[in-house]
Amino acid sequence: MRVPLSWLREYVDLPATETGRDVQAKLVAVGLEVETVEQIGAGLKGPLVVGQVLTIEELEGFKKPIRFCTVDVGSANGTGEPQEIVCGARNFAVGDKVVVVLPGAVLPGDFAIAARKTYGRTSHGMICSTDELGMGDDGTHGIIVLPPEHEVGTDAIELLELVDEVLDIAVTPDRGYCLSMRGVARETAIAYGLPLRDPALLDVPAPNAFGYPVKIADPIGCDRFTARTVVGLEPEARSPIWLQRRLQKAGMRPISLAVDITNYVMLELGQPLHAYDRTRVDGPIGVRRAQQGEKLTTLDGTVRVLDAGDLVITDDRGPIGLAGVMGGANTEIADVKNGENTTEVVIEAAHFDAISIARTARRHKLSSEASKRFERGVDPQAAAAAAQRTVDLLVLLAGGTAEAGVTEVTAPSAPRTIAMPADHPDRVAGVAYGRETVVRRLQQVGCDVYGQDELLVTVPSWRPDLSEPNDLAEEVIRLEGYENLPSTLPTPPSGRGLTDRQRLHRRFGRALAGAGYVEALNYPFIGDAVLDQLGLDADDARRRTVKLVNPISDEEPALRTTLLPGLLGALRRNDGRGSHDLALFETGLVFRPTGDETKTERLTVDRRPTDDEIAGLNAALPRQPRRAAVVLAGAREQAGWWGKGRPADWADSIEAARTIAREAGVELTVRSDQHAPWHPGRCAALFVTSAGEETLVGHAGELHPRVIKELHLPERTCAMEIELDLLEQAVDGALQAPRISTFPVATQDVALIVAQDVPATTVEEALRAGAGQLLESLRLFDVFTGEQIGEGKKSLAYALRFRAPDRTLTVDEATAARDAAVALAAERTGAVLRGA
Repeated sequence: MRVPLSWLREYVDLPATETGRDVQAKLVAVGLEVETVEQIGAGLKGPLVVGQVLTIEELEGFKKPIRFCTVDVGSANGTGEPQEIVCGARNFAVGDKVVVVLPGAVLPGDFAIAARKTYGRTSHGMICSTDELGMGDDGTHGIIVLPPEHEVGTDAIELLELVDEVLDIAVTPDRGYCLSMRGVARETAIAYGLPLRDPALLDVPAPNAFGYPVKIADPIGCDRFTARTVVGLEPEARSPIWLQRRLQKAGMRPISLAVDITNYVMLELGQPLHAYDRTRVDGPIGVRRAQQGEKLTTLDGTVRVLDAGDLVITDDRGPIGLAGVMGGANTEIADVKNGENTTEVVIEAAHFDAISIARTARRHKLSSEASKRFERGVDPQAAAAAAQRTVDLLVLLAGGTAEAGVTEVTAPSAPRTIAMPADHPDRVAGVAYGRETVVRRLQQVGCDVYGQDELLVTVPSWRPDLSEPNDLAEEVIRLEGYENLPSTLPTPPSGRGLTDRQRLHRRFGRALAGAGYVEALNYPFIGDAVLDQLGLDADDARRRTVKLVNPISDEEPALRTTLLPGLLGALRRNDGRGSHDLALFETGLVFRPTGDETKTERLTVDRRPTDDEIAGLNAALPRQPRRAAVVLAGAREQAGWWGKGRPADWADSIEAARTIAREAGVELTVRSDQHAPWHPGRCAALFVTSAGEETLVGHAGELHPRVIKELHLPERTCAMEIELDLLEQAVDGALQAPRISTFPVATQDVALIVAQDVPATTVEEALRAGAGQLLESLRLFDVFTGEQIGEGKKSLAYALRFRAPDRTLTVDEATAARDAAVALAAERTGAVLRGA
């Protein structure tokens, strides 16, 4: 809602020194979201005056039409002589009153005006359009042609109200009454503690039997309908400048006098209205639900096929309007510019069901100023006042005559009342406001309050959002000031911090971040297309997904069964934007249905669920293990003066898994495997040993080239995914800190020749087992193949570090441990000591 400050001052006597920023601060303090304060006409400097076109000379020989004009600007130019101006616009003629900016003036945008030679003539100023003055759209995009009654030389800055401040308020769905000057003025009056001049307080004649006939077939959809008739309108009457300017500042385009007046009253009172050309309405006006398949051409020229749930305005021919959304073209007010005249209008001011209007607007993808107000709640009691205000303006500005007939069809209703203890706001806010403050604040928002300790509050008709005591408490609290609420931090009981599991999961993330990975949080939704791109088999468990009833995107309707699609999508986006060296990680839940889930009933919300009901809900949920995943591409180590860089490869993804395992104090066993979407020859299965049994916890390696091509990923992209819950189950008690020995280390290197198909991890396991407790660490530092060691063979070189906690090892002790390790490796894998 755009609120011009000059218009707001009509209803609240704000101090003359108050600026838009000051009002913004006050309104924000009472809970309104004032997003910006626009300074209209900022930097504008005159002289800017009314002029009259005396002569027009068409200049020939140019690519576009150019006119040389003389304009009478009175004494504004200091000489009284006609002003010579070159202009390219053609929507004005000799004798028209126009807006002229003279040399020395500055237009919005710091556009200084000076005499200049152009098209072979000297132009002393400009004849202005609305765009050049920053006035907004008037529908012409041409020169401003003023009504003839304005005198030459009049200051146009004041005449056109070019300098103002406009507050742009983001109105939340529960504050629909603020989609009007009346609603914002009420909040402003409360914020400043000033009286409000309510524009809805009008003398409205009582309904009678002489008004335009109206038939309501759906009193639930339309509980109030007011109709008034004005005849004898002057077809040539134009909207006055003040009316046009207020519409423009509020963000609406002036159209014609009758339409402008209905829009003006809607902005003023918040009540949408519609004006029908009475000569185009055939019979009584009706309100009913549409028949399935009925058609209506709306004012935007679109033929709409109606739904049985749509509420429509009808006459004897059928639908003539989409109730609360948009009128029909067959009863539109005639456009004088097209040679048509409307001299008689029927004014509609009705109140429609908010839910019905919201559904219709969404069904037809047609959001209008009217529908935005109706779906947020319109004051039903304002309909008669809005109709009267419209009639008054039509009589005043269009020379019309109001007919005596007044139609008002209403459904029986009673004011809403809420019972509330007087100290309820105190208990909600933790502040002792007292009964007097509570009553005063509720009365300020329009409530009638009765009672002492137990208050009976009658809610005003313009506040449909107030329905329970907490709503009333919120009104008191916001008007007293959220900033005045005490800030009291709760004191948590001891021993209620993070659980061991939570601390462990946080360590996982910190460890990956410390290893150079960047966390990327992704949406937990996937589609079948990405599972196809990953090359998963038809019977792969990751294809059994949980589908959402109302997905955000039809292309991703299921909950993820793996973290890789989201991470690979993030990697692709970053690579496409120029970041080619990437290492991303994510931890989160995946959703893996087992087929044993049960169907549960919908629970009520008026009580706490029982333990059995909660257990039933949990039984209906899929298994939700927590996982961690990483993806890598580009350089893992950058090149520099220190030497060459190194690209990321499958070993880095395995090392990421080991980094996580080390945080849990668990040793990973790595074996080759074939598992989509990884490359068959560069895929590792990750195992942990718990209670003597090995458990598969994840996979790591380089992605399959076909997957890389399908997903448009960088070459040699690598990935790892591991299940943290299984890793946590393998943790044997509390994590033990390593013992640091003060005695020196003894290093022994061995090079073993094994068959090409023997995994290095198998050899490593045998060496560890044979070396015994003296072995501190074991590292593979070289892999060699060649003619020297024979075909189908490979040489694995390991560095073994031995250390005792209580003594310095002798050479014999270290050698014996090494020999024992080699012997067991030979027994298990057929390894032969190289050079032996």
